[in-house]
Amino acid sequence: MSVYDEIGGAPAVKAAVTVFYERVTSDPELATWFQDVDLTRLKAHQRAFLAAALGGPELFTGRGLDAAHAHLGITSEAFDAVVEHLAVALHDLGTDDDVVARVRERLDALRGEVVTAVSA
Repeated sequence: MSVYDEIGGAPAVKAAVTVFYERVTSDPELATWFQDVDLTRLKAHQRAFLAAALGGPELFTGRGLDAAHAHLGITSEAFDAVVEHLAVALHDLGTDDDVVARVRERLDALRGEVVTAVSA
């Protein structure tokens, strides 16, 4: 069974993405990266990406992570904070701790494609 199935499939991904964006857009350390962004479009994109990253249907057709994040200057600390917000969202929605840990591992493997700035 994939991590996607273990967390509850499409409904769980949709709920997690909704809670996740509520959290990151309210976080003063992260909010600036999401200003002037079409969140409806970004949420749809994130649902497709997350589904594919967690072993669900391959609906993701966006740019590669490196191309999508290259101009954003994302630090390792910001990456960690975003992963933490997603982990908390999944946990709050009832996802088992071992599954959340596997999601963290999958996302951490993508760090090199997202982090583009040296931390202060």
